[in-house]
Amino acid sequence: MRKIGIVGIGHVGATVAHIIIAQGLADELVLVDKNPNKLAAEELDFRDAASLLNHHVYVHAGTAKDLSDAEVVISALGHIELIEPGGDRFTELKANTPEVQQVGADLQYVGFNGVLIVISNPVDVITGIYQKATGLPANQVFGTGTYLDTARLKRALGDALHVDPRSINGYMLGEHGNSQFAAWSTVNILGKTAEDLVSYYNLDLDQVAEAARIGGFTVFDGKKYTNFAIAHAAVSLAQLVLSDAHKEAIVLHYDDRFNGYISTPAVIGRNGISAEFDLPLTDDEKALLQKSADAIAENTKAYL
Repeated sequence: MRKIGIVGIGHVGATVAHIIIAQGLADELVLVDKNPNKLAAEELDFRDAASLLNHHVYVHAGTAKDLSDAEVVISALGHIELIEPGGDRFTELKANTPEVQQVGADLQYVGFNGVLIVISNPVDVITGIYQKATGLPANQVFGTGTYLDTARLKRALGDALHVDPRSINGYMLGEHGNSQFAAWSTVNILGKTAEDLVSYYNLDLDQVAEAARIGGFTVFDGKKYTNFAIAHAAVSLAQLVLSDAHKEAIVLHYDDRFNGYISTPAVIGRNGISAEFDLPLTDDEKALLQKSADAIAENTKAYL
C-alpha cells in the first residue's frame, strides 16, 4: 500500500496533498499540522471532494504515530511570513529549527523508516537537521534543493528560445539560494550547447541564470508565497521513490565531498538516494560548487 505523510499543511503542504489526491498517487495520505482547526478544515475539504474524483485516496488527519509505516513523508512546514520581498530563505532558519527537531524526534520515536523528502527552508540546512534528528541513514533523507531551480532554468531558457522546457537538458547546482549557479556545460537544447546558444541566438546566459535564481522570489513578491512549482517538485520526487525508479536528478542530498547537504547529481529509488554520479563540470563550475558549499556553511553559522 502506498502511504504518504505530509507535515505542515500550509500553502505548499495543501498543494502537495491536492496533487497526490487528484492524481491518485497514494492509497493513504496522512495530514499532520500543529494547527488543529486548519488541519480539520483541510481534511474535510479533501473528503468532500472524494466523490468527484476518479481515484480513491484515504485522506485523514493524524500525528507522528500515524507516519510510522509511511513509505514517504514530505516536510512542508515553514514560516514563509518571515521572508521579506527579495529576501533570503535563511531568515526562516531560527523559527523552523526547533519545529524540525521536534518532528524529527517524533518520527524517530515512532520508528519511521521510510524516505523523508524536505521542502522546508532553508532546505540545505533543514535537511541535515532532519537527518540528525530522525537518526535515519543519510540516503533516506533528501530535499528538493535545486531540483526546482533546474525547472526554473528550463522555463527561462524555454521562454527565451520559444522551446518547450521539457526539450531542455541541464542543471542548476549548489545551494537552493543565492549561491546557486547554472552549470552551462550540462545544458543541451535540440542538439545545441550553451556556447551554441550564445553564437546562434545572442543569448545572455547570465540573464537567464538570474531569472531562474530569482524565480521563486518573483512569485513570492506577487502573492506572498509560492506553492505550485515546489509542490510538483516534491510530488515528482516522491513518485520516483514509490516506483523505485532509479532515475537521475539533481537533488539536495548528503555529499561526502562537501561534508554536508548540497544539490549535486544523484539516482533516486525506493530507499531514497541509491547512487551518486559526477557531471563533467568545468574547472570554473567546480569552483562555483565549492563556493556554494562554503556559503551554506557560513550562512548556517550566521543564522543559528
